[in-house]
Amino acid sequence: MKPSLLSRITFGVLAWLAAFIMFFPILWMTVTAFKSEGQAIAIPPLLFFTPTIKSFLAATENAGYLRFALNSLIVSVGSTTLAIAIAFPAAYALAFFPGKRTKFTLMWMLSTKMLPPVGVLMPIYLFMKNVGMLDTRVGLVAIDMLMNLPIVVWMLYSFFKDIPGEILEAARVDGVGPRQQMIHLLLPLASPGVASTALLAIILSWNEAFWSINVTASHAATLAAYIARFSAPEGLFWAKLSAASVLAVAPILVFGSLTQRRLVRGLTFGALK
Repeated sequence: MKPSLLSRITFGVLAWLAAFIMFFPILWMTVTAFKSEGQAIAIPPLLFFTPTIKSFLAATENAGYLRFALNSLIVSVGSTTLAIAIAFPAAYALAFFPGKRTKFTLMWMLSTKMLPPVGVLMPIYLFMKNVGMLDTRVGLVAIDMLMNLPIVVWMLYSFFKDIPGEILEAARVDGVGPRQQMIHLLLPLASPGVASTALLAIILSWNEAFWSINVTASHAATLAAYIARFSAPEGLFWAKLSAASVLAVAPILVFGSLTQRRLVRGLTFGALK
């Protein structure tokens, strides 16, 4: 039974309303970024004003935006590449060679995401200090990789479960080893899922703020720490903070919009039989 015209209009309005509510913080942040500090703190908020780029100039003048952006890029891509390299064979083993403890192992990995990061801040901070990895890209790459690894394993596992095991069994009969199976069979078949997993891991790593702020100072700090620099003990510089936030989220928003189709395709991989 087809929905009525009124139902379609109602659901359309609700969908646009939900989209606007989710997008409103980004819209307001962008509008505030083009205000002066006086206009940004005006009460009631100014809806009509003369735009200015002074906040963007101040945000990039002495803060070293490009260095922070480069660190974010290196950490995001590096942690994602390492997570995929580790999770791929792990998900392969869990999906095609399940055992009695497979479900327990998957739940145990997922349970690590339920632990608040602040609960392990001190031991990880002391460990990184003792091995000389504080304020290093390598240390931050390792942390982000470990934070995203459970999600990456779970996603790859779900994609691999949609691939018929008979294909790999036929390859084993022909003498194809596990490494060749993963590279020449599994990777091409699950490429949409692997791509969407990598894209999601990059976005999660790019947006990660807690560890970047707490285990980096200047050399390896990412854009999350760059934004935090625009808060001061005497208060927040709303216009400059908004400009810095726009500069920080703009690359990942552009990246997400360009890869949206592939991301959706990968997340729905195997949904239709």
